[in-house]
Amino acid sequence: MIVRRGVVLLVAIVLAVEIVRNSAVAQFAEFAPATAIRFWPGHPAAELSSAMTDIGRSARVGRSVGGDVFAKIDKAAMKAPLAPEPFLVQGVRAQLAASGATALQAFSAAQRRDPRSLAAAYFLADHFFRSSQPIEGLKQIALLARLSPTGIQALAPYVAAYAQNRANWPQIRQLFQSEPMIEEPVLVALATNPGSVDTVLALAGPADRSATSQWLPTLLRTLADAGQYSRARSIWAQISGARIGPGTLLYDAGFSEATAPPPFNWSFTSSTVGVAERQRGGRLHVLFYSQEDGVLASQLLVLPPGNYRLSMNLSGDLQHASSVIWSIRCDRSPTALAEVTLDVAAARGWHIQIPAGCAEQWL
Repeated sequence: MIVRRGVVLLVAIVLAVEIVRNSAVAQFAEFAPATAIRFWPGHPAAELSSAMTDIGRSARVGRSVGGDVFAKIDKAAMKAPLAPEPFLVQGVRAQLAASGATALQAFSAAQRRDPRSLAAAYFLADHFFRSSQPIEGLKQIALLARLSPTGIQALAPYVAAYAQNRANWPQIRQLFQSEPMIEEPVLVALATNPGSVDTVLALAGPADRSATSQWLPTLLRTLADAGQYSRARSIWAQISGARIGPGTLLYDAGFSEATAPPPFNWSFTSSTVGVAERQRGGRLHVLFYSQEDGVLASQLLVLPPGNYRLSMNLSGDLQHASSVIWSIRCDRSPTALAEVTLDVAAARGWHIQIPAGCAEQWL
């Protein structure tokens, strides 16, 4: 009985050591292969990680990979037939040898062994795009986006570049339908290019054409930077549902239309400067703390050159009315065209002259 218990205890200790050692190898193999090797020199995960590191070092310095490295991978593959790394290496070697069919088989085998392998998805996407199979390539792109924490943002510019060709729009729409989480980042990436405005508007689905769409402010800023102010305001009104009547110069002058977003609607501040907010009855409610300067409310206007007059009524505690001003400046200009204190504007109105060459203004 004592001997049997001793055997059981010995087996338990051996198993515990193996579990700890295997866990240590699994933990360090990917990020610290040298440490993993010290824990278990012959472990296939450690050998594969070490070999892949050797390949990476060789590629970085432009040196060919030695045969001993490939021998190490082949040896580890015999021990771990389900590991994807040997097939990834085989696929890359096949690519370099211009054997596309063999590369596809190898990368596919790697992905079957590890469906969460970023490398397998990357190489498969690259293969399919090179082979003019965009649908399959986009599927791998979507998989990469799901697997990587920052995959969507990292891949969005590449999908956006593919979307520049109108012939690819059906495939892009299909990708957005199957992988909706990638649509917004791709549209944002497209929105940074003034030449892609029509592409954004064509590809944005019904669920992504609203005042809260993330791509809308980017697109508006892109058009403004390109000097296409009127088109920016037109798209803003179309997407946000803003009602702009004929001759409307200042949107939401009655402070009652909160749905449409800035910049062509009011942007309000709540900060150490003070607070600005809409108030029932068509009013703008302002609290100014009189401690520091800053902007409380602003709107981007598209006024043609000419003379204008702004009038308003004031109510409430007007002790600091002379400390609060309206100002107007051309977009991207650091200095104001004109400014006036609230009390003066309320008493006499504010006369503004917009010069030629000032196509867009911040009020």
